[in-house]
Amino acid sequence: MRDSLVVAKRNLLRMLRIPEVVIFGLVQPIMFVVLFSYVFGGSINIPGAGLDPDAYREFLMGGIFAQTVTFATAGASAGIAEDMQKGIIDRFRSLPMARGAVLTGRTFADLTQTAVILLVLAVVAVPVGWRVHNGLGNMLAGFGLLLLLGYAFTWIGALIGLSVRSPEAATSGGLVWLFPLTFISVAFVPSENMPGWLAPIAEWNPFSATVLGVRDLFGNLPEGYEAPDAWPMQHPQLASALFSVVIIAIFRTFAVRKYKRATG
Repeated sequence: MRDSLVVAKRNLLRMLRIPEVVIFGLVQPIMFVVLFSYVFGGSINIPGAGLDPDAYREFLMGGIFAQTVTFATAGASAGIAEDMQKGIIDRFRSLPMARGAVLTGRTFADLTQTAVILLVLAVVAVPVGWRVHNGLGNMLAGFGLLLLLGYAFTWIGALIGLSVRSPEAATSGGLVWLFPLTFISVAFVPSENMPGWLAPIAEWNPFSATVLGVRDLFGNLPEGYEAPDAWPMQHPQLASALFSVVIIAIFRTFAVRKYKRATG
């Protein structure tokens, strides 16, 4: 743990010295908030609220928050691939430190950056019309689910970064699969509005469980909303936590093994 925190500090200092990384990380989710709120607001039917644009803006924010934490995967992929390419990982290998600390420290740093971006995004969402209706405790629990999902996905990013030869390939590899994952979900459109064959895929998507879970915790679901019958949709908070823990367990194992082979 001590070694991991030292590596995390190194990565955080690097982020502070390159503030453009954080700034550009904020631009995309803010654009999504504005564009989806005012382009699709009033055009998408929300069960229990109809075509109410104000209801859609609150409904939307859970999806934007979750998308923001998962898109941090690309940054994790590119950062690790860059360290591998520049030989920094080889320098770490010469030090008396735990091998797994390099990846764990990197994911800790990415999690911290994601938390800062989430905080700023939440502040930006308030003027658009987003509010929390279920109290401080539920709000913190909702952001906790988001950060757990983001941490889980950074391990996927770590594995991708170790598996490619350049930061450019890592960035592309870290994003290409995220678009279908986030859009085939309940993030922007209720699954009730999807074709019959597509709705079950969206409802069993781990991303969807987190989106619905935070909406419920924030109180952003319309009063007449009824969740689909799929188990993750009926128990979104539990499903979100379980999915995230399983993803961490699987991809951390693969990433550490890949790291040991790559630096052996």
